[in-house]
Amino acid sequence: MYCFFFTFITLYHKLHIMYTLTSKIRIGIVLCFVILFTNNKLVAQVVKHPTEKSNFWDHVQFGGGFGVSAGSGYTDFTIAPSAIYNFNSKLALGTGVQGSYISVKNQYSSAIYGANIIGLFNPIEEVQLSLEIEEVRVNTTFNAIPNSISNNFWNTGLFVGAGYRTGSVTIGARYNLLFNKDKNVYSDALMPFVRIYF
Repeated sequence: MYCFFFTFITLYHKLHIMYTLTSKIRIGIVLCFVILFTNNKLVAQVVKHPTEKSNFWDHVQFGGGFGVSAGSGYTDFTIAPSAIYNFNSKLALGTGVQGSYISVKNQYSSAIYGANIIGLFNPIEEVQLSLEIEEVRVNTTFNAIPNSISNNFWNTGLFVGAGYRTGSVTIGARYNLLFNKDKNVYSDALMPFVRIYF
């Protein structure tokens, strides 16, 4: 009887150990499947959502101005490339650089160079309003007898403008709120413009 009881307890103990091991193995297998399943979901999400290409350059337009004028003893050369970014059909922001050289033989020469930032607002398709800040370096020389006079300075301009727009061309006028008649950058505060962006 004692031997039977001992055998029963030993058998019970072995079955309990096997059941416990089986439970642990089952839990381990379930955890492995959960981890593998979760990883597959994460990989699937990465594959399903490829990165979108940026369309920044679709909103950028380039333009500017270029001019040459020459005559008997007179030369005027201007170049002013610029670019704008269109946030939507009504609002754009841009920047540009400019340079010009004017010379009147034996009398006067001037070199102007600098940069600007411009904001454009189109309340309706045909009307364009602008706000522009400009910083230019001015180097002028007046050839007088017996001595030449040089004048070198920085000039800041703050322009508000309005124009009629058709397609990529705007024709209008701008007014310099910081106009200073003692500085020989511009002859007048009010200036016409033609603005083209492609």
